[in-house]
Amino acid sequence: QQIEFFTDVLGGSLKALYWMHGVDNTFHGFIELSPECYIAFVQHPDNTDRNELGVTHAGNAGGPMPGGTMQHVAFNVDSLDELLALRDRIRDRGVVALGPIDHGMCQSLYFAGPEGLCLEIATGGNIDGRAWVDPEVVALAGINEEELARYRDPAGYERPASAVPQPTPDPAKPNLVYPPKQYEVVTSLPDEAFWHSVENRPPVQVG
Repeated sequence: QQIEFFTDVLGGSLKALYWMHGVDNTFHGFIELSPECYIAFVQHPDNTDRNELGVTHAGNAGGPMPGGTMQHVAFNVDSLDELLALRDRIRDRGVVALGPIDHGMCQSLYFAGPEGLCLEIATGGNIDGRAWVDPEVVALAGINEEELARYRDPAGYERPASAVPQPTPDPAKPNLVYPPKQYEVVTSLPDEAFWHSVENRPPVQVG
């Protein structure tokens, strides 16, 4: 369903579809939406068809969702003409596309994808943060002046001459979820070992 939708409705190109390395009976597909953007879908044998509004799916771009889950995803195009062309393509395939809406900072349209996905395509640029960072919302979010200044102008980073070592997993930081022993092993692997940890030859030999 997802491959059909993202290729036919949105015009993406299927670039890879193969077994996921190290995960039994699981395959994934990669669709190129632009030279700078891919989207991947994973078919796991334990995936469910559960679709519960406000719990697993938002239903629309204003629907509630638990923290850490995907409310909706937005993809960028470079111009309003491209946005309108995609709107017409989506509608031509029989899918409702709402918009574009002029948000001021960007223009966007909204539509649904298979399995309850909530999707947006937007265009815009040169956003003036002085105009679009609302002091009322800043206060509501509990952001102080020092934090706001840091968020507006994040510190730069210059890569050191030697690779930064893997930090010890900190429960106070975000962590991937693996069985504890397995996570201990994978986080202790040298980067070179991790690089070579899966098969990198394509399933079909060409050329």
